[in-house]
Amino acid sequence: MKDRTIGIGCDHGGFELKEELKRRLLADGYEVTDKGIETLHEVDYPDIAVAVASGVTAGEYDCAILICGTGIGVSIAANKVPGIRAALCSDCFSARMAGEHNDANIITLGARTVGVELAWEIVKSYLGASFLGGKHQVRVDKINHL
Repeated sequence: MKDRTIGIGCDHGGFELKEELKRRLLADGYEVTDKGIETLHEVDYPDIAVAVASGVTAGEYDCAILICGTGIGVSIAANKVPGIRAALCSDCFSARMAGEHNDANIITLGARTVGVELAWEIVKSYLGASFLGGKHQVRVDKINHL
């Protein structure tokens, strides 16, 4: 669905991957809101994760991509924001399941653990997935009530 708007953000470890993914998303016709960083300066990943996650919950964009060195830190930080279901994805199947089964509104990637081409395939798998609802909705509702 290219009518989805996407937030994106990273720390210094994910800067180059973020820039490449943003370029490809824009070329594919997605609307992208870049929450930083804009230069290769050291930042604390929780600050970026919270800014991007807050944009999701505020409705600034439909879903988001967060990137740090491993994807773990931004995933942990983003999931502290109420209403966020951030999934660390390092393969296409997990990315698709994050969308179809978990209704993940953020995926996180590790720039030091996946290459550019795999990261792009992961993003496409996530964006191409649609939440299946049904029994999965029951489970997501339970997560939302935690």
